[in-house]
Order: sequence, then structure tokens, then C-alpha cells
Amino acid sequence: MNPIPQITAQELRQRLATGEELVLIDVREDDEVAFGMISGAQHIPMGEIPQRTEEIPADAEVVFICRSGARSQRVCEYLQQQFGYNSVANLSGGMIDWNETAED
Repeated sequence: MNPIPQITAQELRQRLATGEELVLIDVREDDEVAFGMISGAQHIPMGEIPQRTEEIPADAEVVFICRSGARSQRVCEYLQQQFGYNSVANLSGGMIDWNETAED
């Protein structure tokens, strides 16, 4: 198994600001995303990933997001091991870090 690439909140902000085409998937639960999501992110709760893999493009860079980066890391590992996804990345620090690096 290959190590899962990590992307920091700062790096993700920079890449989105330059208009880079990234697929963002938030794997948090409904009650968590009610407090806000990264603009443009798709919501697929972690527990629904196995049934909804057809919604995850295998030919694009996909960044997975959760609260702290732990669940999204597991989703990346699962997709890589079970389905051979090679272009997945984990938002290290998750929404905690994303919100801490928010522009004031």
C-alpha cells in the first residue's frame, strides 16, 4: 500500500485560490456539516462511501475532509486498498485546521 498524500489547509486554500480543479469530499456526518463545509465540497458521510464509490471519480485528484483528518485518512486508505484509487489525498488536520487558517 502506498502512503496517503497529505494536504494542509493552507496548501488546499492556495490551490483552490489559483483555480485548480480538485474534487472535495466531506465525509463528516450530517450534524457536523450543518456547521459549514468548504465551498464546492460534496458531502458523502463516511458510512456511505462503500455504496457511493461511483460518485468518486477515479481519474481526478480527490481530497477527503473530516473534522480532524482521521476519518478522511481511513477513507483514503479504504479506497486505495479496495478499489485502487491512486489520486486520493487527506486534508491533514481536517476542518479544525481549515477553520483556524481562515482569512479574517
